[in-house]
Parts: sequence; structure tokens; C-alpha cells
Amino acid sequence: MKQLENRDYKYKRARVAILGAAGFIGRWVARALCEEKAIVYLVVRNKGIAKKIFDEYRISGQINEVNLQDQEAVKNLFKKIRPSITFNLAGYGVDRSENDEKIAYRINANLVETICEIMNEIRDPGWKGQDLVHVGSALEYGAIAGNLSESSIPNPTTLYGKSKLAGTNNLSHFCKAFGIKGLTVRLFTVYGPGEQAGRLLPSLLETADTGKPISLTNGEQKRDFTYVEDVAEGLMRLGLAKIKPGEIVNLATGKLLSVRNFVETAAGILHIPHDRLRFGSIPTRAEEMKHNPVTLECLQQLIAWIPPTEIVEGIHKTLDFEKMHRG
Repeated sequence: MKQLENRDYKYKRARVAILGAAGFIGRWVARALCEEKAIVYLVVRNKGIAKKIFDEYRISGQINEVNLQDQEAVKNLFKKIRPSITFNLAGYGVDRSENDEKIAYRINANLVETICEIMNEIRDPGWKGQDLVHVGSALEYGAIAGNLSESSIPNPTTLYGKSKLAGTNNLSHFCKAFGIKGLTVRLFTVYGPGEQAGRLLPSLLETADTGKPISLTNGEQKRDFTYVEDVAEGLMRLGLAKIKPGEIVNLATGKLLSVRNFVETAAGILHIPHDRLRFGSIPTRAEEMKHNPVTLECLQQLIAWIPPTEIVEGIHKTLDFEKMHRG
């Protein structure tokens, strides 16, 4: 990733906490911040597993194993490390096996409140960027159609979407109450190296390796596929932008592509025979959203940038990364 340019204040020597640092997106934010020479505090659930990931992705920083459901443990950590900015990439419910409602609200909503409360005590007055960049989800919009602008009235239908929306609302409330500089960044369909097994591109990579058929929906649903390194860069740029406290920003490409088109493009790159692609063999999920291209006016106004990586390039980058790290 290119270092951020033309910024009044960069991340060099900034004290940065990353919650969910070993996760799919968290590791790419951590890697980019290391390249920016930030002082990085990597907050993880399992230190042993995280250490292997950080070694693979060339991430250095202080690893902190913390139970994010424990409010006192979170507050004690923040008092100890006193970050200038925090990227909250912790989340529960992306994996459909994660369906405990209490845990979902503790991680996706209550944690935001805890962070804001402690930030009210330990903010860095010399830091010019955000205090908190909180990662939200497209599923917060839920069952609405048309343009997905940040001012749309959400109607989430899933536990993940509902609990993430509660986190967004908590951030908005506490930014106003405490004067915290924070924003929610809503992400859409992120893909790339490190994506969880069982998701679309990792499943296609597995099919390319094994030759086994892959079960798919009919693929008619359309998504905004955004490459993970672009997402990390967008989050970092927004961390330095001038915002209204509690603002919500969509981070996506603004281009919709059908799942079938994505699969066929990837299959061509990965040399997967068409007869291995079992379109229509599994049903489309009920929570699949149907909407127009994602509205990006807010993103463009704030940072004059949108994710640049095209699908073909992103798939090639993913394949190259996987080959390098397997070999």
C-alpha cells in the first residue's frame, strides 16, 4: 500500500489501537499502519493464533489479549496504552455460526459505549484526527431498496445488522455527549487475502486447488465487491478527515456486480472449468439486499478518494498473495 499523501497529519509515531487486529480487515489495517511507522497496539482474542497471523503479514506491535466483553478489562487496557486513535474492527456475527444475541450486543454495541466512556477520560489533545473509527456494516441498512445513502432510514433484519446499528447509534450519542471525534464506516462485500474460509473467493480458491465442484446460488444477487487493502486505506484516510462527530460514511466502490459475474471472472483467472460451478444448487439467503449502487458522495467529499482496485486486479492480488505464502 502506498503511504498516505497530502495529509496535514500522518500516522508516523501516532499511538494506534486496533481492536480485532487479527481479523480479516484488522490485519490489513495493522499492516498498513506498520508501513506508516505508527506505534501499534494489537488487541486480539487469542494471542497465540494472532502471533502467527502477524508474522505472516509482517505486522509488528504490542499484542494485547483482551476479552472485549469485559468492560473493566477494556477500560484498563485503554488507560494503559492511551491511544491517540482507535480502529474498532471487532465484531460478532459475520460468521453465521455466531448467533448468541447477548454476545452480539456486547461486542457490536456495548463495546462502543465502553470505548467512548474511557476516551472521555484519556483523549490525546494533540491528535488532529479521529478518536475512534468504528467499522459498521451494510446489513445495518437491511430491507430497504433504492439508494443506500447514509441518511437512509435503516431496517435491519439480521442479528448482526441490528446489533451493529445499535453500535452506530451508541457512537453517535456519545460523540455528541462527550465531544468525541468519531465516525462509523459502513462496509459492504470485502474480499481479498485473509478472508475467512467458506466465503465466496476462498471457496473458489479451494475449488481451484482440489478440482471439487462448488455449490452456489443462482448468482443473480448484486454486491459491491471492495478489495481489502482499499478498505484499509479508506479507513486510514477517514481517520484523518475533518468530520462531524458521529458521522456515518459508506466505504465501497459504488459499482454493483452480480455474484455470478464475480464467480465467472474468478473462475477464468483460476482456471476452474465451468462444469465445476454448480449455480443454483443452494438457495439465495433471505437477508440478501437489493439496492442501487452504493451512494459515495459523503466519502468523496471527505477524502476525495474511492477504492480504485478493479475486480480482476483484486483477484490476481489475492491469488499472488496466497501463492507466495503457501510457497
